[in-house]
Amino acid sequence: MTTLLAIDIGNTNVTLGLFDYVDGRGKLAQHWRIGTHRDQTSDEVSVVLRSLFDQAGRRTQEITDGIVSSVVPPLLPIWERVCGKLFERAPMVVGPGIRTGMPVRYENPREVGADRIVNAVAAFEMHGGPIIAVDFGTATTFDCVSAQGEYLGGAIFPGIQIAMDALFQRTALLHRVELSRPKGVIGKTTTGALQSGLLFGYAGMVDAMVGRIRTELGAQARCIATGGLAQRIASETTTIERVEPFLTLEGLRILFEKNHAEGPRKER
Repeated sequence: MTTLLAIDIGNTNVTLGLFDYVDGRGKLAQHWRIGTHRDQTSDEVSVVLRSLFDQAGRRTQEITDGIVSSVVPPLLPIWERVCGKLFERAPMVVGPGIRTGMPVRYENPREVGADRIVNAVAAFEMHGGPIIAVDFGTATTFDCVSAQGEYLGGAIFPGIQIAMDALFQRTALLHRVELSRPKGVIGKTTTGALQSGLLFGYAGMVDAMVGRIRTELGAQARCIATGGLAQRIASETTTIERVEPFLTLEGLRILFEKNHAEGPRKER
């Protein structure tokens, strides 16, 4: 059996996925989410990774290949060194020069975050186009793909956690609340009012943005969501049709396979 380690380095979390290949098809076998720490060394990352593998009953020696996408430039060389220690081969890095099979219609394609391209590729491969992928991460992003499989661009909105943090830091009388569904849109308490604004407000923003994007596309594009809060927000929208919790990891797998027709190497 061969094994691919997919690594998505985000501003808040690093998401890891372990894909086992059987009969040439990669299946997500394990997944983890750890905090992003910009001052971590490669030795510290290796310790965390080995601990995760141990808890899952896996061995890091099983890894035969790796692929990394990162929106935190200082952490990319750290993870590259970790991969070099684990399977003695530099991982594939999502960036300029990688084959995506997707024309990028951005004015400056280098400005597009690696995670956005990964999500767009996965969304189109899994559901076809036109399609809108909404990622509820540190930022809430909308990525649009045409019926012909072209990356058209999208929109970036402050993430829910960022909005919450800014609100609580700048208002003396408001307190932190759990992002759960209030009894009604009209909050009868400060907690209820905050929950209403955060949950229903973001859901309304998503519906409004998707509506505008569909008008501009001139097509009834499908809409899917991913990210840590995707399920919670999607349940309050009318436009999100499906939640794909592992969209980015699947996108990394797809990109790896597009660039390595022979697939991952065999286990050592």
